[in-house]
Amino acid sequence: MRRRLVEALIERSLDPTMVILTGDVGFGLLEPLRDRLGPRFLNAGVAEQNMIGVAAGLARRGFEPWVYSIAPFVYARPFEQVRNDLAFHGRPVRLVGNGGGYGYGIHGPSHHAIEDYGVLLTLTGLSAFVPAFDEDVRPVVERAAETDGPVYVRLGLDECPQGFTPPSYLPWRCLLTGGGAVLVTIGPLAGGYLEALQGLPEQRRPSLWVVTELPVVDTPPPPALLSELASGRVLVIAEEHVRRGGMGLDLVGYLIESGVPISGLHHLVAGPHVDDGYGTQNWLRGRAGLDPVSVVRLTLDYADGG
Repeated sequence: MRRRLVEALIERSLDPTMVILTGDVGFGLLEPLRDRLGPRFLNAGVAEQNMIGVAAGLARRGFEPWVYSIAPFVYARPFEQVRNDLAFHGRPVRLVGNGGGYGYGIHGPSHHAIEDYGVLLTLTGLSAFVPAFDEDVRPVVERAAETDGPVYVRLGLDECPQGFTPPSYLPWRCLLTGGGAVLVTIGPLAGGYLEALQGLPEQRRPSLWVVTELPVVDTPPPPALLSELASGRVLVIAEEHVRRGGMGLDLVGYLIESGVPISGLHHLVAGPHVDDGYGTQNWLRGRAGLDPVSVVRLTLDYADGG
């Protein structure tokens, strides 16, 4: 997705107000943007708090700032500046965090971003975008650029199965229909689940939905999804994020307040940081039960009356 981001931002670079700031990362990736933007490309160095303050000042002066770094260095290290300089004043700064969830697996907990959009969505007026596929990045960049307030974009690796063409971008998309549970996920997890579910009998497999924009209240679930839930089907939510502040609780809260019945609920989330070992992103997903095998097994249990 990072390459698609650079391509989309190069297209936007025709706008003379667009500015890119990076926290001394992106080598081997951002050079085309650096060469295109010249003095509008700023390497802020290992000074993320200052980088957010500079971005806020540029936004106040009418520029369109985009801030890129490893995800924890966009939302965790400079959280006070995001809160005070961006959210309090509604500054339209676009924060782009690479390696959402367990993306930087073996680098350990300091580089994991499993509470990122939950933390940021506590701030007034901030919205989040979590692309699921490479094809989502360009429309996400366009929508983020049009958003009046601060924005967080969480990037990962596209896991779309070979031969599958994702539906045109929408905040909510049904990737696979089925007669079993209703499986809702966010971000690149959708690709792995899609590959694992495609070969199952339609009457047993779940419907698979992916959401890309948060908070839910700003882009509510479509009527087709609400209808599936109203028919008595179990809701399974999977996200590479901790439970508190996550998409799952946001969605369930919306459904309850809207009077949509939920016959059953299973919420799969990122597990706590562990001290007895570390590994790749897929290994960490397996530890949390977010891997495709575990999710397929769970949804089939519900289809079989479990």
